[in-house]
Amino acid sequence: MFSYKNISHYPKYWAECFGVADFLPRSRKEMENLGWDSCDIIIVTGDAYVDHPSYGMAIVGRFLESLGYRVGIIDQPNWNTPEDFKRLGKPNLYFGVTSGNMDSMVNKYTADKKIRSDDAYSPNGEANKRPDRSVIVYSQRCKEAFNDVPVIIGGIEASLRRIAHYDYWSDKVRRSILIDSKADILVYGNGERQLAEISHQLAKGNLISLLNQISGTVTAVSKLPEGVNVDDRSQLPEKLSKIVKQSHKANSVIKLPSYESICKDSSAYAHASHQFHQGINPYSSAPMIQAHGDRYIWINPPAEPLLPDEMDYIYGLPFKRIPHPDYKTFKMPGYEMIRFSVNIMRGCFGGCSFCSIGAHEGKFIQSRSEQSVLEEIEQIKNSVAGFTGVISDIGGPSANMYKMRGKEFEQCKKCNRQSCLYPKICSNLNTDHSQLLDLYRKSRKIAGIKKVLIGSGVRYDLALRSKKYIRELAAHHTGGYLKIAPEHTQTPVLRLMYKPGIEQFERFMQLFSQFSKEEGKEQYIIPYFISGHPGTSDQDMLDLALWLKKNRFRVDQVQSFYPTPMTKAAAMYFSDLDVTHRVSKESDRIRNVKKGTQRRIQKAFLRYHDPKNWDLLRKTLRIMGKDYLIGNDKKNLIPRVKK
Repeated sequence: MFSYKNISHYPKYWAECFGVADFLPRSRKEMENLGWDSCDIIIVTGDAYVDHPSYGMAIVGRFLESLGYRVGIIDQPNWNTPEDFKRLGKPNLYFGVTSGNMDSMVNKYTADKKIRSDDAYSPNGEANKRPDRSVIVYSQRCKEAFNDVPVIIGGIEASLRRIAHYDYWSDKVRRSILIDSKADILVYGNGERQLAEISHQLAKGNLISLLNQISGTVTAVSKLPEGVNVDDRSQLPEKLSKIVKQSHKANSVIKLPSYESICKDSSAYAHASHQFHQGINPYSSAPMIQAHGDRYIWINPPAEPLLPDEMDYIYGLPFKRIPHPDYKTFKMPGYEMIRFSVNIMRGCFGGCSFCSIGAHEGKFIQSRSEQSVLEEIEQIKNSVAGFTGVISDIGGPSANMYKMRGKEFEQCKKCNRQSCLYPKICSNLNTDHSQLLDLYRKSRKIAGIKKVLIGSGVRYDLALRSKKYIRELAAHHTGGYLKIAPEHTQTPVLRLMYKPGIEQFERFMQLFSQFSKEEGKEQYIIPYFISGHPGTSDQDMLDLALWLKKNRFRVDQVQSFYPTPMTKAAAMYFSDLDVTHRVSKESDRIRNVKKGTQRRIQKAFLRYHDPKNWDLLRKTLRIMGKDYLIGNDKKNLIPRVKK
């Protein structure tokens, strides 16, 4: 593996002399105005270009610019021919390809595989501005435009397809996106460490084919290097008792089940998923390999998390915090949502089985310094048009994991536990909220700041460790409503989700309500729930509906389960096996809801109060033998048909 430098310590590329661009150019005219004859790196993205630190192309572009490279942006290109991919000319080093802030398939299709009518990351929310599987299409067009230019793929779409994966939209297993895209390197995770090293090596004249041992990357190899010790875990064990935990030998690689084998056997897929998720600790995991025909994909361990000063460096870059001027007459829905928000951290150690954050950003929390966050709030106050004094969010993937880590961090470096919070909070985890509370207090004391809201989801089982945090949340940082995601109420389903029991959510609700009343505020919790998650029965959904009615919730924020690539829940959905533990040929099967009617029934239970669902629920309750829940009394779930 390459020995990483601090990301701000790389020698500057010679093109640093051109200075900082007002906006990264997206046309030849802009390049000429900057005095450029070419770009060193061109980023191709499915999002419209917004120069804001919540947009991946802006983070990566500004970061590479800070290292001295001339970076251009080709945003939302016409993908039907390679011509639009030539608009900035031939890049000197490489194309960087991303679908944008969202996976292109999730962006376009609902959980029921219906086409969405809008796209939050396009001008005026216009849909159909990017192709299905954007990374594959864009990469192939880049190769067609300039076949001798390296292509590096990254972002969430590439990151979550780095190995062979179940594809919900085609209902089959697809190859690693590295193979299908014909790209040279796949960068997974946030990517700054990897891109700094790759750019530096290419700028020195090294061949991209030699850059195959950079942490946080995936490459394709026709044969394994000499001296590699293969830890073969490609075969599904007959029994769990025969599995022996092995320590990694020097120069060892873990061999996952091949693409061909998991296409034929869904239980092999479940086994591969479990093995993969055991190997995503950046400090102790070995590389993995997976055969695809006569080639292997070589998955290097994740890049080490950024240190606080590196996070500060990234978020201190000269973002304009607005869309590119070419879009001045258009509304950008995604931008409007985060316009006055501040990202204070990355990563999540919750490990929810349906969530992709851990596999993408990692479970080690990467936090900015307090000073860096406060300076960004000052910048928003002083420079962003339309600011009224309200910071809409100060958070990240989870609102209250800021600066949390293991008390004995060396233990964390060896740990492959999937969640630090389930089935119970790890005894080695420091759950102290005091540094976050200090940040909250200082941020709201800044002159001109009227309110600092928490728009990110609060992890309530963590919050229960600090009543001071819940009190302060209720007193100062809730704008009437607080988003919380219990996801379900039934223990068997919550176990498969890696979520705590509903009693913890009820305790949080009680405290939040108590503290809100003490502050003289009428505030409410908006809970989020999932229907159709692997392992969920109609009875589970009925019990959830009865809990909602008992607690006087009429929720609108509901979601049918969406099996996104490489999540554990997607593996459960595809294989009908529980992958929260090791898998063998003797593993018990779990129920799955896959048919449209059954998915509609389970979602209807979440919205039991909607008259549009009553006919379906009446029929379902009668089939279940629950006729007594149909009637016009308060004890009933839904009314009878009016005469």
